Amino acid sequence: MGEYRERTTGEVKTQGEWRAVFPNMSLPRVWTSNVCDAMNIDPVLASPAATTSAYQTSARDGVEQNANGDWVEKYVARDMFADTTDDDGVKTTKAQHEAAYQATLDANTATANRSTRDSKLAETDWHGMSDVTMADNMKTYRQALRDLPTHSNWPNLEDADWPTKP
Repeated sequence: MGEYRERTTGEVKTQGEWRAVFPNMSLPRVWTSNVCDAMNIDPVLASPAATTSAYQTSARDGVEQNANGDWVEKYVARDMFADTTDDDGVKTTKAQHEAAYQATLDANTATANRSTRDSKLAETDWHGMSDVTMADNMKTYRQALRDLPTHSNWPNLEDADWPTKP
């Protein structure tokens, strides 16, 4: 959905909205620079989202002119959380909101890692059957899987933190 900026007022509208402004003008499907000049508008080009930190989001904040003189989407980094006060007057700081959010992310990651670990253990369960002698390296591997929740990086494990299957 293309957007266009009116040169005089700075108003930004979609192509469909501009078509509604000019109902008696026959407009082509593709708008060239000649069409834009006739309508006194400039195209708004797409631009990358703002660089954000862990507790920020990128939000659209209008349009701006770039170094080439083109109009582009403007994005800014906005904090996800702020200090709040509920109806009972209880204040929650931004840091408390961030900690609660991170705790939720960590809990979800831990659940996913436990599921992966359990699947890896299930894949090797047959080594523990009564008619099979489990090799020492398999015993070590399975124990390392069971010990993962005590790993220093838990629950935010990297690939290298997972034991290698023998």
